Amino acid sequence: MNGSRASARDLIEDIRSGISSITKGNTLGNKGACVAVCPPFVYLADCAALLEGSSIALGAQNLYHAAAGAYTGEVSAAMLLDFQCRYVIVGHSERRALFGESDDDVAHKVIAAVKAGLAPILCVGEQLDERKSGRTEEVVARQLDAVLHSAGGIAALASSVIAYEPVWAIGTGVTASPQQAQDVHAFIRRRIAGHNVALADRIQLLYGGSVKAANAVELFSMPDIDGGLIGGASLEASEFLAICRAAG
Repeated sequence: MNGSRASARDLIEDIRSGISSITKGNTLGNKGACVAVCPPFVYLADCAALLEGSSIALGAQNLYHAAAGAYTGEVSAAMLLDFQCRYVIVGHSERRALFGESDDDVAHKVIAAVKAGLAPILCVGEQLDERKSGRTEEVVARQLDAVLHSAGGIAALASSVIAYEPVWAIGTGVTASPQQAQDVHAFIRRRIAGHNVALADRIQLLYGGSVKAANAVELFSMPDIDGGLIGGASLEASEFLAICRAAG
């Protein structure tokens, strides 16, 4: 929940221009890196228009699992598709912690998004006290299993992206070390492999804990980290573009 209409437009224009120059330099495009932006709902129309014809995909920050109905304040998958969204963030730590979304709520959203034709970016991760008490894998497994054990969950994950976001490293300036992040990413891949080895091999796993230009190359060099879910650093075009270069 950042920015204004004017600043959102400026940011998107700068990112689009920067990505175009990177691609022309054959740094990003040849390696097939995918770039998406997920603005607040009220700016989706502006961003969709500004991104038309570009290589940058559009996503949203949340959705509700029902197709329509008396759910005042909520937004459906069909509404997001009206604005050419391809992705939607589901189960972000702030949605879980501040707005009470349960693991089951998140699983329902993943299934609904895929059913409608959106690719969910499923967020999982532990709080600081859970990390300190050695419960990281327990927490991440519980969050993953809510989707894996739901009807159609494995098939839905085949159209999803997973983002590991250690909550203690979001907005704090503290970043999990590349090896700490890699260890959890490897665990996620193993957990999925217990249900479907082929899916585990090909699913994209993103790291989402205070990624910035200064640490992106080292993080993205880890074998099971396929990219990043960028928070605060995405509000500065130059910083975000530097991360894109690292991912490319």
